[in-house]
Amino acid sequence: MIVAQLKRLTCTDVPSLETFRPDGPFGLYIFAMVGPAGSQGEESFGITVCTPDWFDQNMKESVRSGRHHLFVQHYDYEQLMRFLTGYCSTCMGSSWAEVAEKVARIGYWEFEDYKSYSGSM
Repeated sequence: MIVAQLKRLTCTDVPSLETFRPDGPFGLYIFAMVGPAGSQGEESFGITVCTPDWFDQNMKESVRSGRHHLFVQHYDYEQLMRFLTGYCSTCMGSSWAEVAEKVARIGYWEFEDYKSYSGSM
């Protein structure tokens, strides 16, 4: 049985997620680097972490899916890590593809919708 493990969080918008301290509504696009527990491999899952007010202020359409968004009342790095670590630990399967599809329910998997090409030109 393969179990997902959160390896680390990264973000290109702020120098450090650990020390980030927003003053008001915020939205950050973070990459949750996740791989099979006990192995060195990892793949990225993109998640917009935001407050409901930020989402409301930045919503351009009258209807929008919340997929790949994680709503928080305020930013707390440790709480975010606990939540994502716990979520990943519930994603299990007999192959990494099966596990990654479960993790992809919360974050955009870098290989989501990927189809390998095996035809000739």
